[in-house]
Amino acid sequence: MTDLLTSLYPYVKAFHIMAVISWMAGLFYLPRLFVYHAERGGTGVEPVGSFIIMEDKLLCVIMRPAMIATWLSGLCLVLTPGIVAWSLLWPWVKAASVLAMTWFHLWCGSERMRMKAGKTQAGRRYRIMNEVPTLLMIVIVLSVIVKY
Repeated sequence: MTDLLTSLYPYVKAFHIMAVISWMAGLFYLPRLFVYHAERGGTGVEPVGSFIIMEDKLLCVIMRPAMIATWLSGLCLVLTPGIVAWSLLWPWVKAASVLAMTWFHLWCGSERMRMKAGKTQAGRRYRIMNEVPTLLMIVIVLSVIVKY
């Protein structure tokens, strides 16, 4: 099993990076859709319906599969012997940041359900929350590249 993981490592890593890019794209865009939904969605029936369709498809068709692929490929990378030095700080910081990113994804899903039910928050709150994945991405990339 160890030899198989080691030989597949570059492919799993490439797949992991592609999955992360897809997941992050959704995490950057969905809160922006929430801003538009909250600020412009109340002007008529059709805009609200359009926002709901876009939010649903982004979350269910792109973000959820990308998150699952990110987690599965990331766990495969972690299980590859000699890749992660758990005695250092960076893998723990990355792990905590990935858990926070997953929490943010789940928060987006709960907000989508609230918005479908007609309960929106102020656009300003969604603008602020839109910065969360950017901050987490910075921490994750620095952790993996600098390996402090």
